[in-house]
Amino acid sequence: MITQLEAVGRAVPPKTTDVAAERLQTDSRIFAYTRWDIVPVAAAILHCAYFYGMFYLFPRAPIWVMLILGFIYSVSISWNINGISHNFIHNPYFRFPLLNRLFSILESVTVGFSQIFYDCIHMQHHKGNADRPDEAGETIDWISIYKHGHDGEAESALSYTFLSFFREDPKTVYRELKRKNPREAFWGITELTLFVGNFVLLGFLNWHYICFFIPFWYFGHCLSYLNGYYRHYGGDPDEPMAWGVSSYEKLYNWIWFFNGYHAEHHFRPKVHWTRMHALREQIAEQQRLVGVRVIKPPHALGFLDPDLLSRKRKTRPVRPESATTNRVAIASPPIDRVSSLKT
Repeated sequence: MITQLEAVGRAVPPKTTDVAAERLQTDSRIFAYTRWDIVPVAAAILHCAYFYGMFYLFPRAPIWVMLILGFIYSVSISWNINGISHNFIHNPYFRFPLLNRLFSILESVTVGFSQIFYDCIHMQHHKGNADRPDEAGETIDWISIYKHGHDGEAESALSYTFLSFFREDPKTVYRELKRKNPREAFWGITELTLFVGNFVLLGFLNWHYICFFIPFWYFGHCLSYLNGYYRHYGGDPDEPMAWGVSSYEKLYNWIWFFNGYHAEHHFRPKVHWTRMHALREQIAEQQRLVGVRVIKPPHALGFLDPDLLSRKRKTRPVRPESATTNRVAIASPPIDRVSSLKT
């Protein structure tokens, strides 16, 4: 399937056997890497239409229909964040900065959170790679599953899933954005304002609807954290190739834009989503040697994995200071998205 994607999309990598080093090239005047990026872009547009479609249907459809649509929207938030939005962070889809900016705003309104803020949080995640707390109890990764755990263990999936939403700290994210690039900080606040203003407008037009909608919006972000939890639970925070946990379930990866190849992604974050399978084939033996964890179900259903309990480690030593330095050094450098978004 991957070969067909490259052929049809005319996204031909340079002649090299190193998938991690290649950069896709296309003659498209619109897309930056491959014409196949039209698929996540089209999916994002349809997702936005679904978002507003729910508002339209609310006074017209039976409540049982709206409950089903609300649950689908919750699942689709996780699908968008972990697939469409995530891949956009690492490889912005368009050649033109204006199109990338508009797409970022579209994503912010659709999922109800600033894409630029998510970008900042996610790059911090890649700096820490789900690290354990240091001697002061701090983690580099703001959303590490070990941050609120005890004795070097990950916290429970239940608390991580339902409490992480309330632990988000927009002020910290804003300060980090402002430190790096004040212009991006401005656009991040703009995206927050637009999505909150959109919610307020919908509430003004139909307050019954916004009361119905908010729980599903919250639950969708919880599902995103659930997905993230099992992308690292059972991984090895001290082994770069095993930082993430992978799932190779085919339907899951086709629908979620190869989100399942998470160990591969953390090892080489810049590899395009259409090349994740090729990367895995190239490093499979190395992964086996370092003990990369692979689960059978999709990440959001990681609690159903038959090997779940046996993967829990009894002791997790505190990360030494040298490991902190090595972690930051070995991680791929932050992606400069300012040039691709700047208008």
